[in-house]
Amino acid sequence: MGTNKIKAYYDEAYPPVPSKTTLFWRKNLPWQFFRFIVLNVKIMRIVVGGHS
Repeated sequence: MGTNKIKAYYDEAYPPVPSKTTLFWRKNLPWQFFRFIVLNVKIMRIVVGGHS
């Protein structure tokens, strides 16, 4: 038999680690509230536009 070594996981299998800037924006409550409002406005435009 050969001496094949099996590697459990390749580095590509692990998810990327978010940067400090990304983590800052994810935890920033005013920014999250603003994005929530923007998303809701987009959804309302689609809903209202579909009822015309």
